[in-house]
Amino acid sequence: MADPAGRSLEDWLVHLERLHPRGQAGIELGLERVGAVKAALGQHQDCPLITVGGTNGKGSTSALLERILLAAGYRVGLYTSPHLLRYNERVRLNGQPAADEAFCAAFARVEAARRQAGDVPLTYFEFGTLAAWEMFAAAGLDAIVLEVGLGGRLDATNSYDADCALVTTVALDHIEYLGTTRAAIGREKAGICRAGKPLICGDAEPPASVEETCRRAGAEFLRLGRDFGYLRQEGQWQYWARDGRKLGGLAFPALRGDCQLGNASCAIAALDCLRTRLPVTAQDIRRGLAEVEIPGRCQVLPGRPQIVLDVAHNPQAANELARSLGGMGFARATWAVFGMLQDKDIAGVAAALRERVDHWLCCDLSGPRAATAAELAAILAKLGAGVAARCFASPVAALAYAQENAGDDDRILVFGSFLTVADAMRSLSREN
Repeated sequence: MADPAGRSLEDWLVHLERLHPRGQAGIELGLERVGAVKAALGQHQDCPLITVGGTNGKGSTSALLERILLAAGYRVGLYTSPHLLRYNERVRLNGQPAADEAFCAAFARVEAARRQAGDVPLTYFEFGTLAAWEMFAAAGLDAIVLEVGLGGRLDATNSYDADCALVTTVALDHIEYLGTTRAAIGREKAGICRAGKPLICGDAEPPASVEETCRRAGAEFLRLGRDFGYLRQEGQWQYWARDGRKLGGLAFPALRGDCQLGNASCAIAALDCLRTRLPVTAQDIRRGLAEVEIPGRCQVLPGRPQIVLDVAHNPQAANELARSLGGMGFARATWAVFGMLQDKDIAGVAAALRERVDHWLCCDLSGPRAATAAELAAILAKLGAGVAARCFASPVAALAYAQENAGDDDRILVFGSFLTVADAMRSLSREN
């Protein structure tokens, strides 16, 4: 579908890639460019905003917030990144991906404002963030959830003032942009907090910089395990808060992984902070926990051999994936379709899953940031994990090999990057 000027969504995305000197993959943190175009657009906030940052767990927590709010009958906008299969996944209006027409109209408004502001060279992510807000404004929403793209303090999403900020976890990732220590990264991630507003921290042992950043900003700091948390019980769990609030008899979230109880607790804590503006009932929470879904996060596909898709691309996420695999039951052998970006901690990720993988199938990915299959295999060999590692030209080729050779009692794991999982998902959808 095209906008009034004749551009299709695909045309617009090509334009976004060419607009900034660094292209789609380029990252240039800072709020000046977004702020200038935002002012030209006349954007303002009319409903409660929850901004979700953190190293891992952002997508799951954002999805939990969306589903609980939808269950309560609210009109909800959700902005996430990156997408897996279609750009439309990045903006959800009332639980559904936004239509091409909505994107094209929003892109046209942002482009006009960008030119008005002096041909500001927006990055791909900055342009998309501004367009997402245009769509939210047009939809007349009751609540908005923004997932931070990278870091927090200088991320485009931080151009908007969070009524409740949320930092899920703090681990080493994107160190070339955020710093080489947890303290530095925590400071960047906590930069989404606002004076007089709460910041929910889902890291039970965060670096001191997170709380210190909140204190300096005048924000309220609430930490998992101290101010709120969860109690695992037989077949269910209980949410608790320091002020004595409890919510028991909860079913486990419909997302796999032990980390999901922490993510769900953060979502409930955030909504508890906003209860005067966005009240939700215990039944809304129960329904949201049951209905939440997010592709590519420890996603288990039906059939044999079992196929598991996970976008884990840093050691913290890989360790969580390893724990989840350990709780999935018997698999005679695990075949790993493994593709990663070169600027990630490849050795740390591989080490986390070394004991869970029997056959490593390394694959090339598209794009200049991708590590080659040969580079992955060399790292595995150094770790003593990839003596028999095989190399493939793509995730699709590696997946086909796994499907041809894995037995019914085996498991195929596809992981390491959004690109790896997306290519496998496209291949699997064609098969069906």
